[in-house]
Amino acid sequence: MYEEPYRWIEAVANRRNYLDDQFTQGNPLVGVSFAQGILLLTFNRGTEKIYEIYDRIALGGMGHPADLEKLRYTLLDMAHVEGFQRSPADVTASRLMKNGLAPVIKQAFEEIFKAPYIAKILLAEVGATQDRDRLLSINYDGMFEEQREFGLLAASPSIRGCLTQEWKNHSPLSSLPSAVEVSLRLWGIASHLQTSTPSSDSEEGASTSSAATSMSTIPDDEAIASRIRETLSKEALECVLLDRESGKMETYRVLSQSELQSFIPPVFQPAT
Repeated sequence: MYEEPYRWIEAVANRRNYLDDQFTQGNPLVGVSFAQGILLLTFNRGTEKIYEIYDRIALGGMGHPADLEKLRYTLLDMAHVEGFQRSPADVTASRLMKNGLAPVIKQAFEEIFKAPYIAKILLAEVGATQDRDRLLSINYDGMFEEQREFGLLAASPSIRGCLTQEWKNHSPLSSLPSAVEVSLRLWGIASHLQTSTPSSDSEEGASTSSAATSMSTIPDDEAIASRIRETLSKEALECVLLDRESGKMETYRVLSQSELQSFIPPVFQPAT
């Protein structure tokens, strides 16, 4: 098949359609940079999706738990080898993405006789100051991008474009409670759009859509609140802070359910 370019391209397209469908039922993951650090937020149905990788670096994932575990261990091994052989300062999210994740995921996607990774990953690295924060996301085909303030994992590229515009309407954030509230709202929009947007929209299609068109797809406030209330009643809210103000080398902190409860606005709280 490798000697027949058309058949290879057709096989890759079929693989892309298959993977797009796999992510439509997944939970989006939101990452935002603010004054205190970087907040990562998602929901889970029993298996955690956010992990510590190194002192200042966390991983958030979307996809099959087994594939996320394989890739997480790949990053853990690489980070600790880099930290031991070089120095902790040389362990960065950018190096882990470019030298660790991207080659592995790209190769698995293009080797059409083997199973691809059903996984999308967001790496967050908190800096000494907010302008040094980094959020790097990678798609199932090995394509990755780096952003400083906002990162998102969702089923399709068009949702990411829509949420980036919505994020600009709320930033900058001044406190942890506001970061949780805005992240929860962004998650609700992404989750709602994910069930109403065709999953097979291409990167090219997303890049050509205008901001005005994207904004027209934002659901109304009641639809967003309803989606969040429904999910809070069935699944666990998972939220991690990379705290630049911790005063420690380790910045990773899981927000407890009792702490989160005080940050969730009443309109998002499920009826008791």
